[in-house]
Amino acid sequence: MQISANLPSPSGDKSHFANKTKYNSAMITENTLADLHSHTTASDGQLTPSLLLERALEKGVELLAITDHDTVAGLDEAHAFNAGQSAPLTLVDGVEISTRWHAYDIHIVALDIDRHDENLLAFLERQRELREERAREIGARLEKAGIPGAYEGARALAGDAALSRGHYARFLAEQGHAPDSASVFKKFLGRGKTGYVPNNWGEMATAIEVIHNAGGVAVLAHPSGYQLSAKWLKRLVREFKAAGGDAMEVVLGQQTTDDRNNLGALATLNGLYASVGSDFHFPGRWLELGKNLYRPQGLNWVWQCKQWTITK
Repeated sequence: MQISANLPSPSGDKSHFANKTKYNSAMITENTLADLHSHTTASDGQLTPSLLLERALEKGVELLAITDHDTVAGLDEAHAFNAGQSAPLTLVDGVEISTRWHAYDIHIVALDIDRHDENLLAFLERQRELREERAREIGARLEKAGIPGAYEGARALAGDAALSRGHYARFLAEQGHAPDSASVFKKFLGRGKTGYVPNNWGEMATAIEVIHNAGGVAVLAHPSGYQLSAKWLKRLVREFKAAGGDAMEVVLGQQTTDDRNNLGALATLNGLYASVGSDFHFPGRWLELGKNLYRPQGLNWVWQCKQWTITK
């Protein structure tokens, strides 16, 4: 199912899409339900890889990417579960990488990667070390503000997974410091708040190079989620493209039609492929695997790019 979008026809160079027919068009049609951004307990999701796959199948998702934060640890289990299904979905290996851009946390989703690539694995290990350093500092700042035990509580929720701000948000909400995780970010973890710690990530171009060397496609994650002005959003997309980026998320789980159309126009204007993803972390009323992911017409989709190798 699709919605129509009145996207502009930019006069810029369209050579970016010269290879758009080099994919298995019989596999992915305009009616294929695709969700290329999801998380498991390997990072800050609340479902194991197997349970995530089971839910995706229940929801009718046909093309799914698991994109945990800075780890590919959940992918082997996901593939094993999927292989045991009578009607498996198409599973895309992915990872979501945190980067720094003008002091902002900018996330890049890597799709169709070689999850065994040694350089990628070494890079992700360093990312998790940086994540742990930041997490400890967040805990220290919250403790100074009168919230003791936040690091330990968040760490308990994370288990063996890399500790993230999402775990802190969940812990603080469960402890009654805010009604829900989103409110925790607004009250404690957002820029300028008590528990905010400036990011310590590397540059976008570095992450994109690692992704490309692992055979993957670099996708700018949830561009309208960074609370940027229109001017700065355009600049982000432009500089992501200049850094070697391939695509950007246009279709998100929660957005207005205007936002979807605007992101589609930015993708076309900057010669970027479009991607689609719910950013699913846990079952909820408003956000669900494959929900509201209707794709506008007139865009070049990420599975049409020359790097995409998945055929079934």
